[in-house]
Amino acid sequence: MYRIQIKDMDFEQIARSGQCFRMEGRGEDNRVWSVAAGGEYVEAVKEEDGFLFSCGEKEFEETWAGYFDLQTDYGGYKKRVDSEDFYLKEAMEWGWGVRILHQDLWEMLVTFLISQNNNITRITGSVKELCKRFGDKRKGLGLAMSSDGSWIETERSYDAFPEPESLSAAGLQGLSGLGLGYRDKYILSIAEACSRQEGKEWLLRLREADYESAHTMLMEQYGIGRKVADCVCLFGLHHVGAFPVDTHVRQILEVHYPKGFPLERYQGYAGILQQYMFYYKVNQISRSKLRGI
Repeated sequence: MYRIQIKDMDFEQIARSGQCFRMEGRGEDNRVWSVAAGGEYVEAVKEEDGFLFSCGEKEFEETWAGYFDLQTDYGGYKKRVDSEDFYLKEAMEWGWGVRILHQDLWEMLVTFLISQNNNITRITGSVKELCKRFGDKRKGLGLAMSSDGSWIETERSYDAFPEPESLSAAGLQGLSGLGLGYRDKYILSIAEACSRQEGKEWLLRLREADYESAHTMLMEQYGIGRKVADCVCLFGLHHVGAFPVDTHVRQILEVHYPKGFPLERYQGYAGILQQYMFYYKVNQISRSKLRGI
């Protein structure tokens, strides 16, 4: 196990921010959070003075420090926001613990194809069933409370994210019953595009491309429009200047930024600010309940 202090991070906020669909709270109070990503698995709990992870220091530094984007000073980005932009400042205060994760590119291609005209609960369910049906069964380390109230490691079983070849071989018939609807055709197409050596080379070129080139490459794929391309750029390639605009963000822009969001002012990190606004918007029902509205 490994303990570390991390600023500006909250698991529940990240899980509800619409960027990842394999981060889940365990137990009635969601105290333990599990993360399956890139073929790896870890569990963590928030303690008074930091976080406790179920992996050792070496694994954390090699895998999870990068995944949680710990090299980035999110507090520094917050300080750069226009002091007169009250909506954005309130959104940042509400979603103070949201970070842009470094997620697996292939996983993001599939999950954000699933995300089209969908909601977080349904996307999470479809991704979970996809992994259960086609992913490898693996073992990982989790956290459990011992009788004396201390945390101990325990073995967990989890489903890895399926490889492109597995989904390609499944065909449309194999992808049925997962709640994908019309999106099954898009997933099959991207699985075929990413399979075998030719597909691996395309993914490599995509990883090495700058934002504009990557965006163009993505939109050449069947079923990928501007919004999904921006999501993949932001969450799968970590181009944090990408600014995805879905229904929620469009509504934010219409109400609070009728002249357009100041992308030039926040060039290079507008995607981080977009996540604060998105989280704030999609969780407004909970916000209203807390305020007694």
